[in-house]
Amino acid sequence: MDQSKPDALETLQLLDDEQEWGAFSRVSVSQPGCWESNVLIEGMHCAACALSIEDALKTVPGVLHAEVSAGSHRAKVVWSSERVVPSGWMQAVQRAGYRAVPANDVFARERRQAQSRMALWRMMVAGLCMMQVMMYAYPAYTAGPGDLSIEMEQLLRWASWVLSLPVLFFSCGPFFKNAWRDVLHRSVSMDLPVALGMLITFAVSTAGTFEPKGMFGAEVYFDSFTMFVFFLLFGRWLELRLRDKTAGALEALMNRLPDSVSRLKDDGGYERVPVRRLRVGDVIRVLPGESFAADGVVLQGNTSADESLLTGESRPVSRGIGDEVISGSHNLSGLVQIRVNKVGEETRFAQIVALMESASTSKPTLARMADTIAKPFLIGVLIAAGLSCAYWWQIDPEKALMVAVSVLVVTCPCALSLATPAAMLSAAGALAKRGVLVRRLEAFESLAAIDTVMFDKTGTLTRDAMVLAQIKVRQGIVEQHALSMAAALAQYSLHPVSKAIESAFNLAEQHEKWVINQVSEVPGQGIWGYISLPESAAPRISLRLGSADFCGVSEFKSEALQVHLSDENGWLASFEFQEDIRIDAAETVAALQREGVCVYLLSGDASDAANRVAASVGISEVRGHCSPQEKLDFLRNAQVQGRKVAVVGDGLNDGPVLAGAHASFAFGQAVPLAQAQADFLVSSSRLTNVVDALMLSRRTLAVVRQNLWWAAIYNAVCVPLAVLGLLPAWLAGLGMAGSSLLVVLNAFRLSNSTEFERNT
Repeated sequence: MDQSKPDALETLQLLDDEQEWGAFSRVSVSQPGCWESNVLIEGMHCAACALSIEDALKTVPGVLHAEVSAGSHRAKVVWSSERVVPSGWMQAVQRAGYRAVPANDVFARERRQAQSRMALWRMMVAGLCMMQVMMYAYPAYTAGPGDLSIEMEQLLRWASWVLSLPVLFFSCGPFFKNAWRDVLHRSVSMDLPVALGMLITFAVSTAGTFEPKGMFGAEVYFDSFTMFVFFLLFGRWLELRLRDKTAGALEALMNRLPDSVSRLKDDGGYERVPVRRLRVGDVIRVLPGESFAADGVVLQGNTSADESLLTGESRPVSRGIGDEVISGSHNLSGLVQIRVNKVGEETRFAQIVALMESASTSKPTLARMADTIAKPFLIGVLIAAGLSCAYWWQIDPEKALMVAVSVLVVTCPCALSLATPAAMLSAAGALAKRGVLVRRLEAFESLAAIDTVMFDKTGTLTRDAMVLAQIKVRQGIVEQHALSMAAALAQYSLHPVSKAIESAFNLAEQHEKWVINQVSEVPGQGIWGYISLPESAAPRISLRLGSADFCGVSEFKSEALQVHLSDENGWLASFEFQEDIRIDAAETVAALQREGVCVYLLSGDASDAANRVAASVGISEVRGHCSPQEKLDFLRNAQVQGRKVAVVGDGLNDGPVLAGAHASFAFGQAVPLAQAQADFLVSSSRLTNVVDALMLSRRTLAVVRQNLWWAAIYNAVCVPLAVLGLLPAWLAGLGMAGSSLLVVLNAFRLSNSTEFERNT
């Protein structure tokens, strides 16, 4: 034995160092003094496995909560750092016969690929042997009386037995290993009845081969044995491939960070350091093709970045000096130097990953119900197989065992358990590609039932930016002339109104260039300075841009959002602004109304501003001057009346109403993602994503119902047929593999959707 190679326990104990916890855990927000870890579970195949792992984790002192998803093969564990260390609860998973590894383990993907290759080899061996065995079994099925001699029949049986050995000892390995694990731990999973069926079939056929005149000598079932092993392996291999594609959005997102970065040293050179050693204020160099390892600001260089997986924006965005970049996005074209502003859990990337991890381990209500009956269902399968065997033994002992095999193999709770999580994980992946992150999978159930949508105004139906609506000037002044002077001052301010003036000036056809001197800004009031035209003998002009009081023109005060421009002679111009309504706001409202959804606008702004926006987007039900409490009261009254309400807000002051809604959307990139109360977080700029989520939710629930009905009908039809002896073992294996595969394939259609329809 190689003493230099660490054993499994030593490897786990490396994770007990608190400095390593941040790589796969985060401090729990809801449980002070506790950590929340997200891990991958290797070796599980069904809902019964998930329940066994949950039970093993919950027995560990210090583990407060454990949730394992049969759909994503991920677990969320909340544990107290004062009572247990990671290796403690990970060993509990190992003792249960499985393996827990950090979700960001760099070798997890390699191990999964190796397992996939081995599964392919097992399936190919079973398939090759199956074809040969069926060739040898064909004469026995087609030969008439006296056509096949006893010696030839016995030779074909021996050949089939020899070809079945690789299937038994190699292809069936995972089933027997997992079944033995169940026996040792006094638990049950889907592999236990399957392994029993395989052993019984091979044993009966072997007895018939060695003793042709004995009790089981009338017929052998090597063709059925190899056939249903092949079907099961093929179904499991394909299901593995489909599940990897379904969860691909999460894995692609988590693997976006590089392992190390080039950090600027004091002497001007660069050193390669791990990403975890980055600190706020560090300067790093990012080459074309690399990912940004932290949130930061560009100091040198110009490039374009791919932020599609983080914001939903499919087109590359330009990034130059002074622009912000986000960790996890890709540098596409140029070498840039970045000053780090946020690292670790503070980055938007880490917050988004945390949300997607939470969604991948959450269990919808329907899935919990299905998982609850998984173990009792399997125990019932074993009892049914035993009773069927006992009944048929009195009639035909050989057939009795094969009836038991059919019952063991055909019954499959996997389809029932996968029906809900497979569909919802696929839908969550599809929304993630469009910039919508799902915090709770059960939110799909709530959103599909909504009949009312309540919009906030600022930052939701409108952008944070303002647009120039009207210019008023004193007699003798040209509007464009006044705009150019105002823009000359506005360029020195970061106020949203100043940015709106600059944008309006840049869109104008004629541009006057002014020379600026002695600019000064008074926070909350305005900006003043001296301007003059270049190469002009005219004296410079003293200008003020800002509020009416600041500009000395109080008589021009108005309820509308205005800024004023004045010179030494007094009032020069007034600029009236309005909120920039999102370009797809009217389309979104119209689409919701076509689906029979009532749309309301509740805003804390003045009623005239709220009415103007509502009229622009087609909303007839509008209320202004609403406080957060008044919004919550409106929501509760609607719910008392039996309405299912979804709330769409910017997440900044709508926390109570977002938390109280049946389904909720937090809109905008300024939302603190880790603390948002919303079910869906829209990080892209498309308001139509609300409609997309609604359509996909309804379609997802339709797929879930299809899957549940299929699983129920399959078991209701096939189990009685197997008990009555009308279902051969090979067909039982095909039915079991096909039922789970059909559920996963049906769910996979959601992740491939390019357009979301109301109904399937």
